[in-house]
Amino acid sequence: MKVLVATEKPFAKVAIDGIKNVIDQAGYELVLLEKYTDKAQLLEAVADANAIIIRSDIVDAEVLAAAKELKIVVRAGAGYDNVDLQAATAAGVCVMNTPGQNANAVAELALGMMVYGVRNLYNGTSGTELMGKKLGIHAYGNVGRNVARIAKGFGMDIYAFDAYCPKEVIEKDGVTAVDSVEELYSTCNVVSLHIPATAETKNSINYDLLNKMPKGAMLVNTARKEVINEAEVIKLMEDRTDFRYMTDIMPATHAEFAEKFAGRYFSTPKKMGAQTAEANINAGIAAANQIVGFLRDGINKFQVNK
Repeated sequence: MKVLVATEKPFAKVAIDGIKNVIDQAGYELVLLEKYTDKAQLLEAVADANAIIIRSDIVDAEVLAAAKELKIVVRAGAGYDNVDLQAATAAGVCVMNTPGQNANAVAELALGMMVYGVRNLYNGTSGTELMGKKLGIHAYGNVGRNVARIAKGFGMDIYAFDAYCPKEVIEKDGVTAVDSVEELYSTCNVVSLHIPATAETKNSINYDLLNKMPKGAMLVNTARKEVINEAEVIKLMEDRTDFRYMTDIMPATHAEFAEKFAGRYFSTPKKMGAQTAEANINAGIAAANQIVGFLRDGINKFQVNK
């Protein structure tokens, strides 16, 4: 069996060493395609691969058509919107993610952005504190739960909304479960966003929802760019000079945000939630183990295209 690691943005060496160890012990062959600059290189590399590990790399219908021997794609990370699930299902290819492996890294970044925001981007002026503030967690999955855990140490009052997570699960963690998105936003000083990009959620973070937040509010987005209605957030921030937006997914309209809202808007140059050595290693090795489990024993626990 041939396992391809196709990463335009490579794993750390220690992660590759861990992946290789897992694949070698299974008796499979590991092939690396790192820092590739053209899709043609990927199409050539997948031709005889039985399994692929990717990060933010695109696996679309063309890639799947070129990969005649492919049985499984694992996205090392939580999100998987860079894989065409419909085309994969049609081709009989299992697609998995590695949920939870990057969760602490993303959560720590979210809290770091909150501190950065309330302290006025460290510009030397007097800011505020997170202690005693109401934090809303929009989607209570692996990342949301880690955000809650860390935020408790800051002394924040924590609320959460997740349409797919039972209230008792949320409240068992000492977090107040609310009944609606609207209640979450109208209650909380800070909202940390962790929803996936789906047909239901795209552009759902809009003027009306954010305008429900109290004075001095802040939105922190370490989820997906597509869930933000950028035009409406710009309008909101024009109308509300108290509102702050922190994100690790640079908006398409970044230049306009940066020019108009200096001091209350910040975006990292690229998505950084999972950019830690620990997350890099955890997700890569988890992906390798999931491939071996699937190819050898048919284990499909984290399949996302059932």
